[in-house]
Amino acid sequence: MTLSTRFTRMFGMRHPIALAPMGGSAGGELAAAVSRGGGLGLVGGGSGERAWLARELPIAAGSGLPWGVGFLCWAAEVAAVERALEYGPAAVMLSFGDPAPFVGLVRDAGAAVIVQVTDVAEARRAVAVGADVIVAQGTESGGHGARRGRSTLPFVPVVADLAAPIPVLAVGGIADGRGVAAALALGAEGALIGTRFQATAEALADPAAVESIVRGSGQDTERTSVLDIARESPWPRTYTARTLGHPYLDRWRGREAELAADPGARAEYRADVARGAARCRCFRCGPVRPSISSPMCRARRTSSARWPRRRKKPSAGRGGPASTDGAEPRPGVPGPGFADRWQDTCGRGECRQARTARAAGAAGSPSAADSPYAAGNRTRTAARHGRGGKGAIR
Repeated sequence: MTLSTRFTRMFGMRHPIALAPMGGSAGGELAAAVSRGGGLGLVGGGSGERAWLARELPIAAGSGLPWGVGFLCWAAEVAAVERALEYGPAAVMLSFGDPAPFVGLVRDAGAAVIVQVTDVAEARRAVAVGADVIVAQGTESGGHGARRGRSTLPFVPVVADLAAPIPVLAVGGIADGRGVAAALALGAEGALIGTRFQATAEALADPAAVESIVRGSGQDTERTSVLDIARESPWPRTYTARTLGHPYLDRWRGREAELAADPGARAEYRADVARGAARCRCFRCGPVRPSISSPMCRARRTSSARWPRRRKKPSAGRGGPASTDGAEPRPGVPGPGFADRWQDTCGRGECRQARTARAAGAAGSPSAADSPYAAGNRTRTAARHGRGGKGAIR
């Protein structure tokens, strides 16, 4: 079943759905999957880091279907957008800041200009610069958004009326067909969806973050600037981030000025993050937080390409039987034999980082492999694929 709107006709899509270009999560594989599913996949270009663009954009472009890339106006440079346009995206989405410096460049390359707005003033500016599509972001959105914005329900109709006849997409709190139908009823031509797609196998998101998203609810989130201050992130003060609750937020809520004036507290936060990021890079012990340099991202793509959709018969491997729970494997989720395909693993299914951490632990030093996170990943891995199993996949 297809649903035709001005937005779908503009890009030749089957469904009025676009992937939010989430920085660090919406990589090429996720964008390509959304495009193959009949929507518009948008890679999260963020500030335009060269290595990220060079790695992710070819994957999205390889789908042979309409795709795009998004940038932060306040952080990206014109050169970054120029590099992205070399890969032939059908659209470039510009968010959070003045899109004017990029609009002419994008249009000259033959790509559509999508501008995200968080208030009426930004909507008027988007119309003035000649946006082809305008995204009306309600305050229910995950990630960054207006500090003093409007919720999706009242904001979308205002933007739709103001921008007509420019197509408008709704974003914020939309996660299923009912939300898309509601967006269309509000006058939008489609929906931009982020958090729901972040909890997928193709997303470059930390497995612990995905698990928190799945288990959490809207009541578990809040808008805050605490994490931006702790990270010393230069996000404009007009935007705050919606994030899941955390003890660190509890500690500093209402004390943002004190946190900003305390370099020791910010250094402590960075040290905590560094300890949490020092995780094993192999699947058996739990992947690291995917990043620009993380080989886990490449390994997941390899697994996605080779891991069959059909049901596998139980097979005995070197470490024990493969999973016999009858579950159908999902593309992008490493299956039995994943460690065997990884060139940087030993017979134990560990990567170099895991072996180093294990050796350090044996010597009495703290090890990331001994963390609750890693233990939780080992437990989930065993449950999904058979404890110790390394059944071969042909």
